[in-house]
Amino acid sequence: MRIGDYTGTDDLSGLIQVLSTLLPLGALWWLVSSGAPALIAPASLAMILFLVRGFVLMHECGHGSLFRSTALNRGFGFVLGVLCGMPQYVWSRHHNHHHATNGNWARYRGPLDILSVDEFKGLSNRRQRAYARARQWWMAPLGGFVYLILNPRLTWIRGTAGLLVHLARARRARPGESLRTLAAGFRTPCWASRTEYWHMTFNNLALLLAWVVMSLLVGPLLFFGVYLFSTALAGAAGIVLFTVQHNFEHSYATDDRQWDRQDAALHGTSFLVLPAWLNWFTASIGYHHIHHLSPRIPNYRLAACHAHHPELFGPVRRIRLGDVHHSLKYVLWDSRARRLVSVAEYRRDQQRAATAATATASAAA
Repeated sequence: MRIGDYTGTDDLSGLIQVLSTLLPLGALWWLVSSGAPALIAPASLAMILFLVRGFVLMHECGHGSLFRSTALNRGFGFVLGVLCGMPQYVWSRHHNHHHATNGNWARYRGPLDILSVDEFKGLSNRRQRAYARARQWWMAPLGGFVYLILNPRLTWIRGTAGLLVHLARARRARPGESLRTLAAGFRTPCWASRTEYWHMTFNNLALLLAWVVMSLLVGPLLFFGVYLFSTALAGAAGIVLFTVQHNFEHSYATDDRQWDRQDAALHGTSFLVLPAWLNWFTASIGYHHIHHLSPRIPNYRLAACHAHHPELFGPVRRIRLGDVHHSLKYVLWDSRARRLVSVAEYRRDQQRAATAATATASAAA
């Protein structure tokens, strides 16, 4: 079979995937609502895993690969986006840019926004240390909080405030025009289109309503305590998961001129080898090399595709749980060598170059 033969989706399979995520999450919140300390802690930890799974399924809906039905992909994509705190339609458009530029680090620098070696060299020593520190694994929970809870809300609020100010000023200047016409002249970095704005608005309003309902059912202190804890750590896990699928030792990293899509998928994307139970919670996203070759393959067919093409996927970098911490160190793009390097490797290269220059100068003298 060719890789493209695995793209067939099934609505029933997709529905089972979603229900096996939403129903356990509901049960976990029911346990939390009991208020029993012995239940709250394990339930909160379990929520992290189901939220990670929900985010990956939301991501699949954006690719149109979880369900055969476009309406189901859109509908459940929205629901899962509210669950994860992320406007799914807007996120999917940004994510599609990642797929179109994977391995082309001149176009997309990943979730860690990594610098090239030359850019890093131009920083002061203090800023170099701050750059490396901000990309340590223990900063991931803060990143998860900002990514899933803070940024989507602030972006919508900031953009909406700007839109209202624009409409008020435009109404005074052109009182005879409709609000829709006046709004068409508004430009903001917060969204790229009217459709994106309405998706952001519906997501935030639905999430606000869910917060109110859950606060009434569970109690605001207990609800927000568990919600912020589980969502931030799920976001942290997602950031780590995404990073090690592209940032690893000497990962393929080139620019516009030499970029090749298949090379990027096979040498700039890893195969994250996980235990079966964790592979289920991550909806097989560890088979990331296949996902980048064909994002329309649903998660429930990725393993079979991998097993049937050992000759193609042999060169793909395997990363196991024990390798994750090491892989997270590769946060610099060496544009000349066309690969990712670690800060420690960069400093060793700089030291060697300085030693060689000193030896050359001494020999010349």
